[in-house]
Amino acid sequence: MTQRVKEDGESERSPVMGGIEVEGKTDITSRESGQTSIWSLVTKAFEKPIKETKQMTVVHPTGAVSHDNVEDWHSIDWQSAHKTVRRLQTRIVKATQEGRWGKVKALQHLLTRSYSAKALAVKRVTENQGKNTPGVDGELWDTPQKKLQAVYQLRQHGYRPLPLKRTYIPKSSDKTKKRPLGIPTLYDRAMQALYLLALEPVAETTADTCSYGFRRERSAHDAIERCFTALAPKRCAKWVMEGDIKACFDTISHEWLLTNVPVERSILRKWLKAGYLEKGKLFPTEEGTPQGGIISPVLANMALDGLEALLLKRFPKHQPKGQNALVNLVRYADDFIITGCSRELLEHEVKPLVEAFLQERGLRLSPEKTLITHIDDGFDFLGQNVRKYKGKLLIKPARKSIHKLLNRVRELVKTHPQMPAGKLIFLLNPIIKGWAMYHRHAVSGEIFGSLQHDIVMTLWRWVKRRHRNKGALWRKRKYFKVVNGQDWTFFGDFNGEQILLFDPTHLSIQRHIQVQSDANPFDPAWEMYFERRLELKMVNTLKGKRHLIRLWKEQCGICPICQQKITAETGWHNHHILERVFGGSDRDENCVLLHPNCHALVHTQKLTVEKPRPSRGV
Repeated sequence: MTQRVKEDGESERSPVMGGIEVEGKTDITSRESGQTSIWSLVTKAFEKPIKETKQMTVVHPTGAVSHDNVEDWHSIDWQSAHKTVRRLQTRIVKATQEGRWGKVKALQHLLTRSYSAKALAVKRVTENQGKNTPGVDGELWDTPQKKLQAVYQLRQHGYRPLPLKRTYIPKSSDKTKKRPLGIPTLYDRAMQALYLLALEPVAETTADTCSYGFRRERSAHDAIERCFTALAPKRCAKWVMEGDIKACFDTISHEWLLTNVPVERSILRKWLKAGYLEKGKLFPTEEGTPQGGIISPVLANMALDGLEALLLKRFPKHQPKGQNALVNLVRYADDFIITGCSRELLEHEVKPLVEAFLQERGLRLSPEKTLITHIDDGFDFLGQNVRKYKGKLLIKPARKSIHKLLNRVRELVKTHPQMPAGKLIFLLNPIIKGWAMYHRHAVSGEIFGSLQHDIVMTLWRWVKRRHRNKGALWRKRKYFKVVNGQDWTFFGDFNGEQILLFDPTHLSIQRHIQVQSDANPFDPAWEMYFERRLELKMVNTLKGKRHLIRLWKEQCGICPICQQKITAETGWHNHHILERVFGGSDRDENCVLLHPNCHALVHTQKLTVEKPRPSRGV
């Protein structure tokens, strides 16, 4: 169910949009020509007055609001901030489940005006991978003072987003083609992160259960496992429609988003209409959401949600034997598959239904990439090949994915003919291990062996070119050794230590446990469920690093500073209670896991960290 949001009053028209000449009208010239520089306009528009009084707002259970003085970025009570935001998000989920959309809007308004949410929004954009990538204003928030200042600058009144900085990256499917990215300023990114805190609980509560892309606690592995569940039984669909939406992010209808997404319409409209700058010229945006915006994936997901309910209404699950259409949908972002009992059903009934659904949102299927395939012929989905062999469903790494990895390895080896072996291994291991970890949940044992052979042969040719005047036995002894009975293990020295090439055949194949389809990470009712999944995920992610596993279990997965969860996504630092320079050891009793920001807080504030007591039964 979607909610039509009343439009708030618009602020004055942005001076950036009025002052920067639009493509097709007037070119922008430099300061030397006597005309106003685009960068002076950008900087002027970005400047905002700063609050002199620094106060942190905390919402009490009674609903009262108090103010605690905050003098420094590291003195912010992050535990209190997380609790405040979490409490409001929980109330938003409950109101959404009850269909009380007026209450949802009121709670979103309260959340986006709270100091805690603003602080967490700034924290997010200054700690993610894009923290060192500025927008058109060139600003970076790389000091605690700038971060704290940014918290007080985040205001809705008079907010005017700046145009996006257009850049291009190679497409993963075709390196010769470029994918456009729109990079917002850090200020606009923080505003998007702020509103995402209010929108994401609604999106998770109303999302299709078959959607797995760009969602918390869900992954491509869950989507693949859903395919297995739908196609593995003997009595299952025999035909699959591979759907691909053409330029999904670039063509979503602005009107549909403004009408159906429950967020402040005036703010959303400004983001969608901000335009982008390329080579000193401003280009307007009439459709689509920028690939590069923090909130864009959630907007795209909300635009595509509802297809599952539409298919379920048209093709009910529980039908008399022989009349079930066996229609199932599995979606990861804008890639999806739909199963059916026959080609005719998918071609003449399902596909037109999907096309009409997408047309309402300004989207359409790609004719070249939308295919209907028999399950015995197989299809590729999210880097895996799904196919039935004599009635048995097997999911293996797709050939394209294998060739892509081998080409990347060969290119790296070829372009570094004189690099020391240890350094080369240091560069290769993350590539090989990352690929193998992704595919470890599929039927990959045989492919891992073939892949290892091809990589070793690539390195053997590298060794032969490197030492043309040496014999084969000398080369083998120099670069290869026997490890745990495994011959031809490539090795070298890196930073004074021996390093081995990662062998994917040593990786155990593990069946991925699919997330429950209706699990909601913002709903307190699912808290224990996600706790159990987190424990399992951490053990698998940190397998082989027994030291970290012991520490994580001792702490029950909680950072002792902010009392928030330590996950692979948040990252962690291994803090020494007694510093090593003062004689501290690396033993378990002297170590504790902290979040990166909490670790910085400990050192800047000279805090004392006590070893958490192990919890019995963990």
